[in-house]
Amino acid sequence: MSGLDQTHAPQGGIGQAAATASAGTTVRWRIFGIVFVLVVINLIDRTALSIAMPTIAKEFNLEPAMQGLILSAFFWSYAALQIPGGWLIDKFGPRALITGATIGWGIFQTIAGLCTGGVTLLLSRIGLGAAEAPLFPAGAKLNSIWLSPRERGRGAVLMDSGAPLGAAFGGVIIAWLILAFGSWRTAFIVAGVATILLGYLAWWYLRDAPAEHPGVDARELALIEASAASAASAEAAAPKQISPRSLSAILLGRMSWAMINFGLLTWGPSYLAQARGFDLKQMGGATFVIFLSGMFGSLLSGFLVDKLQEKGLRRSVTYKLALGFSGLGVMLSFLALPEVADPVMAVALLSVTLFLLYFGSLYWSLPAILAPREKVGIVGGAMNFAGSASGIAIPIITGLILQATGTYLMVLYFFAACAALYVVGTMLIDFQDAEAR
Repeated sequence: MSGLDQTHAPQGGIGQAAATASAGTTVRWRIFGIVFVLVVINLIDRTALSIAMPTIAKEFNLEPAMQGLILSAFFWSYAALQIPGGWLIDKFGPRALITGATIGWGIFQTIAGLCTGGVTLLLSRIGLGAAEAPLFPAGAKLNSIWLSPRERGRGAVLMDSGAPLGAAFGGVIIAWLILAFGSWRTAFIVAGVATILLGYLAWWYLRDAPAEHPGVDARELALIEASAASAASAEAAAPKQISPRSLSAILLGRMSWAMINFGLLTWGPSYLAQARGFDLKQMGGATFVIFLSGMFGSLLSGFLVDKLQEKGLRRSVTYKLALGFSGLGVMLSFLALPEVADPVMAVALLSVTLFLLYFGSLYWSLPAILAPREKVGIVGGAMNFAGSASGIAIPIITGLILQATGTYLMVLYFFAACAALYVVGTMLIDFQDAEAR
C-alpha cells in the first residue's frame, strides 16, 4: 500500500478531509473492534471464578467468609492501580499497556488453574486485578488518538459494550468449558492461554499513532490528522483543561453508575433466585437476556450522540440528554420493580433497566473530550478508580441492607438513589471548553 507515502496534510479543514476520506480505510474502527473483543474476554476471565466457586469451595474446603474475600480480592489491586496505570498509559502509550495487560491477566488466569488452596487463589485474583487495570483507561487514550470528536461516542461504546456481552456470555462459556473438560482447572488454563494469544494480536495490530499503522491509507490519515490539527489549533488558542468541577462530577457520576452495575452483577442472580424464585437454569437464562440488553443500550447511545452532533446539536446537549434520560429511566425502573409481581415481567423490566444503564458507556469518551491529550490516561484511570471502588463497596453495602431489612425492597430503593446521583453528576459536567473542539 502506497498511501503512507502520499501527502497527508488537508487543505480544506475537517469537512474536506471527511469527504476525501469517505472511501478510505477504516483501520480506526478495526482497532476498536479488537478492543471490544479484549473487553469481552476481560469480563469472561473476570467472572470465571464466580461460576466455578461452588466447585472450588468444595475442593479447597473454603468457608463462606474466605469465598467472599477471594471474590473481592480482584478489586483491591484493580482499583489501586487505576491512577498509576493511567499515568503509565500517558507515558508509554496504550499499545504497550494493552498488550502487557492482556498477556498479564492471561498468565494470572492460567495460574489460578494451578492453585492448591484459598491463599494462592486469592493471590492469583490480586494479580488478575492488577493486570486488568490499564485496559479501559488505555481504550480511552486510543479514543483521543484515533477518533475525531464526532466519532468518540461510538468509540467509547464499542469498547464498553463488550462488558455486558462478556457478563452475558461469561457464565455460559466457562460453565461449558468446565463440563467439556470435566475440570475447572483445565477451563481456567484454556481461558488463560487464549487470552495470552489475544495479547499478541493486540501488539500486532494496535498502534499509538495512526501514521505508524501500515494499514492506514492517505485518506483515512487525512481525516484523523485534520481532526487532530483542528483540536491542536483550538487548544493553542485556549488550552484544554478539565476543571475541578467537571472532574468531580465525572467521578460522582461514574461511582454512582458503578454502584448499580456492580450491584446487579454481584447480587442480581441472588435477587432472581431469592426474590423471584428462579432455579439455576432460569437464573442463567434471565441473566443472559438482561446483560445482553445492556450491550444493545451501550451501542445505541454512542451512535445516537454522534448522529445528533452531526445534525448540529451541541455536545453538551446530546450528552446530558442521553445520560440524563438513561439515569431517570433507571431510577424509575427500580422504583417500579417492587410493584411488578410477574417474574417474566420483572426480567423484562430489568432488561430495560440494563439497556438504559449502559448509556453510561458514554462516560468513556469524556476523558478524550474534556482532558488534554497528555492527561487522558490519568483522567480515565481516576474515573475507573471511582467505579472500581464501588465494586469493592457495593457487595458489602447490599449485604448490610439485606441483613438489616430482610428484603430486597430497600436495596432497590438504594439503587434508585444511586441513579439519581448519576444524573446529578452528569448534569454538573462542564462541556463549555469542549464545545468548539
